[in-house]
Amino acid sequence: MATLNGKTALVTGGASGIGRATAFGLARAGAAVIVADVQDALGIDVAAEIEKDGGRALYQHLDVSDPAGWAEAVALVEKEFGWLDVLVNNAGIDHKEILEDTPLATYERVIAVTQTSVFLGMKATAPLLKASQGAVVNVSSIFGTSGGFGSSPAYHAAKGAVRTLTKNVALEWAPLGVRVNSVHPGFIETPLMGDIDRTPLIDVTPLGRLGRSEEVADAIVFLAGDQASFITGSELYVDGGYIAR
Repeated sequence: MATLNGKTALVTGGASGIGRATAFGLARAGAAVIVADVQDALGIDVAAEIEKDGGRALYQHLDVSDPAGWAEAVALVEKEFGWLDVLVNNAGIDHKEILEDTPLATYERVIAVTQTSVFLGMKATAPLLKASQGAVVNVSSIFGTSGGFGSSPAYHAAKGAVRTLTKNVALEWAPLGVRVNSVHPGFIETPLMGDIDRTPLIDVTPLGRLGRSEEVADAIVFLAGDQASFITGSELYVDGGYIAR
């Protein structure tokens, strides 16, 4: 079990799904957690539940595509904690269209929330992470590595960029003692999946089931902690064997 006692972590998209599970996982490992999201009611509830369980958590409204929002989040971290040890860039949105049916506005919005947000987050928190020699975990996807089913081009492009940006910044920050890694979930039962038929996804997953948010969160908490102290620029797949096919 990773120990993060005395650490401070910020999780984007922390109100639901993988982000919510990650916020709880980090708190149980001892970290104080800033739950960042645009789903205010859900995010407030997550922070309250963590506090009820004996942890420390705050909720911060954050549009991850907005630089001003990131400045406000950093100001909150500095005011309430004074430092930041862990950044988890988890927020993202999907779309279902094929290339020809994807409006430009949809493409640009998916890129902004799922890809540009990671750039903005690392840039905004860079001084704090360098000061603490902290860790970044960027949530990419199996679709950041594979072509998937030939649909959702903006999502694939965004997650692929997150994968490579992670490696680029890992190399820049390695001499400073800041580690940067990516986690690549497979088909995970989250609200983002919606009401689609799960059977085809299970059929292409070697372990024969969907993953749970907590299983991805465990990987994120591991990479955030000292047990992963010699791991940077790496990709950790939590996909039930999908990429191995």
